Amino acid sequence: MSVVFLGTSDFAAAVLARLARSETHRPALVVTRPDRPRGRGRRLASPPVAEQARALGLELAQPERVNDPGTRALIAAAGAAGSERNEDARGRRAAPSDIVVVCAFGALIKEPLLSELHMLNVHPSLLPRWRGAAPIERAIMEGDAETGVSIMRLEAGLDSGPVCLAGSEPIRAQDTYGTLAARLQELGGELLVRVLDRCAQGDPLPFVEQDESQATYAEKILPADRLLDPARPALELGRRVRALNPHIGAHVMLADGSLLGVVQAAVLEEAAARAHARDATDGEAARTGALGLHASDARLLLHCVRGVLELQVVRPPGGRAMEAAAYLRGHAVPG
Repeated sequence: MSVVFLGTSDFAAAVLARLARSETHRPALVVTRPDRPRGRGRRLASPPVAEQARALGLELAQPERVNDPGTRALIAAAGAAGSERNEDARGRRAAPSDIVVVCAFGALIKEPLLSELHMLNVHPSLLPRWRGAAPIERAIMEGDAETGVSIMRLEAGLDSGPVCLAGSEPIRAQDTYGTLAARLQELGGELLVRVLDRCAQGDPLPFVEQDESQATYAEKILPADRLLDPARPALELGRRVRALNPHIGAHVMLADGSLLGVVQAAVLEEAAARAHARDATDGEAARTGALGLHASDARLLLHCVRGVLELQVVRPPGGRAMEAAAYLRGHAVPG
C-alpha cells in the first residue's frame, strides 16, 4: 500500500512527521501549497509541511493547482511507485490500493481527483460538530468541554464524509489554540496510523455516516472575530483570546482607534470584579461609557457588559508582547 500526503499547516506538518516515523506508511510523495510571501518584509516562505518534508527527506511537490491533470498524474505515479516499494519480503503488496491522506491542505479537491484514489481526511473535531476551516478555534470560543480528531472519507461536501475512527480530547480551562492543537495533532497522527495499519492488513474500514442534524460549522476567523468588544461578556472574550493565541491574535480598540494586541487575559472572579467595578450597573454601563479599557492598581482591565477581563500580556501596535504593568508605565489609560 502506498501513501501520498496532502497538507499545508503546522498541524498537518506534525501529522506528517508521525506518519513518516511509522514502519510501513512513510509517504511516497508529499504535496503542499507553493511558497508565498510572508511577514512585513514579504519574503518568500515555504509552508510548514514543505519544511517538514524536506527535513524528513520525503519527495515534495508544490503545484499551483492540485486538481490539474499534471498534478493528478504526479500523485498517481507516486502511488504506483510507492506500492512497488512497499511489497513485502515475499513480493506481495501489503494492500491492493493506494491512499491519499489529506490534512489541513487549504485548497478544494475536486473531481476527478476526488474519486481517482481512496482519500482519507484528518479533521481536528468530533464530526459532525465543527465542520470547516477553524474547528479548534471555534471549539474553544464556544466553551466546548471536549473536542477531538476524526478520520473520515473525503467527499465533495464540506467535511461531510463518513467517519471511520475518532478520538476525543478534553479542552482544559486554560487551553489556548497552541496547547490544544499540540495535543490534537499528536492524537491525529496516532489515529491515522491505526487506520492505515488496518488498510494495510486488508481489513475494511468501519465507516459510519455523520448525523446531519447535529452538524455545526467552524467558519473562517474574520477580522471581526479578533476584536474584543466590551459589549460582549468577559467570559466570552476570555475564550476568544485563548482561541486565537498564538497564531492569529485578539485585540482591543484604543481611544485613538489603534489596536492593542491581547496575548493573555483572565476573567476576574466575581469578588475581584466588584472591587474594580466602575460605578455603574451593567445596563447603565452601556449608556454611560463605563464599558471599555481602564487602569486600576497597575492592572489593565476591560470592563464588559457582564464581568471584567484583565489583560495580562499585551502587544502595542508595532511592538512586542509585554506585561500589562510595563505597558501602563509608558501609556496613559483612563482610571
